[in-house]
Amino acid sequence: MRIIAALLLIMSASLAALAQTDSGDTAAIRSLVAKYAEAREQTDAATIERLFTAGADQLVSNGEWRRGRESLVKGMLASSRGNPGARTIAVETVRFLSPDVAIADARYEIDASDGREARRMWSTFLAVRSADGWKIAAIRNMLPAK
Repeated sequence: MRIIAALLLIMSASLAALAQTDSGDTAAIRSLVAKYAEAREQTDAATIERLFTAGADQLVSNGEWRRGRESLVKGMLASSRGNPGARTIAVETVRFLSPDVAIADARYEIDASDGREARRMWSTFLAVRSADGWKIAAIRNMLPAK
């Protein structure tokens, strides 16, 4: 009986910690993605770089992998130049895998400014807590199946 009580106590404490993390950190994750979207819109390389972990990576919708902050920034700025139009990234869900790791799923749209059709995608952000706050560790961009 003591073992069951101890397990229940540990589970309750873990769930309580996760709930506390979720309440305060969901807004921080949403803010992180918003800062990323704004930095992309402004083509602000320094800000983009600060939002990512050193070993971050990104899989973009054309299948290209970008690995490491330098590659991410270079690829993102090139993509912004090659795909003009206002970008909107709207986080729909944030889910915590642990108090220090979260997944944010977002609708990602690029309104074409040059007569091309708008691009409507999904992005998944993996965020991790660091000493400097939440950082993006990975992004997966996906085109929905038609």
